[in-house]
Amino acid sequence: MTTPNYLVAQSVLRKAASLDLQKVANEVKSYLDYGAARVGIRESHQQAVCIPNFGFAKYIDHTLLKPDASRSDIIMLCDEAKAHGFASVCVNPHYVKLCATMLRNTAVKVCTVVGFPLGASTTRVKVYETQVACEDGATEIDMVINIGELKSKNYDLVEADIAGVVNAADSADAIVKVILETCLLTDEEKVIASVLSKNAGAHFVKTSTGFSKGGATLEDVALMRKAVGETLGVKASGGVRDYATAKKMIEYGATRIGASASVKIVREAECL
Repeated sequence: MTTPNYLVAQSVLRKAASLDLQKVANEVKSYLDYGAARVGIRESHQQAVCIPNFGFAKYIDHTLLKPDASRSDIIMLCDEAKAHGFASVCVNPHYVKLCATMLRNTAVKVCTVVGFPLGASTTRVKVYETQVACEDGATEIDMVINIGELKSKNYDLVEADIAGVVNAADSADAIVKVILETCLLTDEEKVIASVLSKNAGAHFVKTSTGFSKGGATLEDVALMRKAVGETLGVKASGGVRDYATAKKMIEYGATRIGASASVKIVREAECL
């Protein structure tokens, strides 16, 4: 298993290294239509895709993961998500039940984090976290990979770790986004982690927790999109604080944006 994954990653990495990132911005052939979660990339477009402002909120996971977030902060987060029609709220596990109650009978999903923010929990713990989160009402799980084992080249273990969470989430029809923490990885490791996530049955790959030394970059989004192809979503998270940046991330291949400045982003979109 390890050798094929490595060879696939090497192949994708070579292709990505020759990619003109300005061309990547022109590779989006379709947008999310009020919540669709797939963008295809081609290398032959001649004009940049214009992202429509209507429905832009459907790209965004409205996020509040600060340790000092209060109950009233979470209630406000849910109210804002309902008012603007964000794809989801992304909160720490303790607040999943509250959010699920507040967002019942709305289109806004409840997303939570697993193995967050270090990814160093055992697989059994991550699986249990996932099961409890789904029981409490989460329908989207953002899990952190085991970064240390990835760097140790224990690819089978990393893939099994992801698959354990995917299997637990599947039983509740929840989707899984795999956080790579790209700021800690080489380009080769980013591609390998993306391929492992795809092999394990994940639904998205995600750039960052927002709690390490860097966030999403256009280059990482393009690289991850190239690695997973058109079948998985790509979530850009960490440092996306305005509409111009969010729009660029989508043009480079992101299908979801994780942001705490979500209201500011959609207000800027509405003004254009």
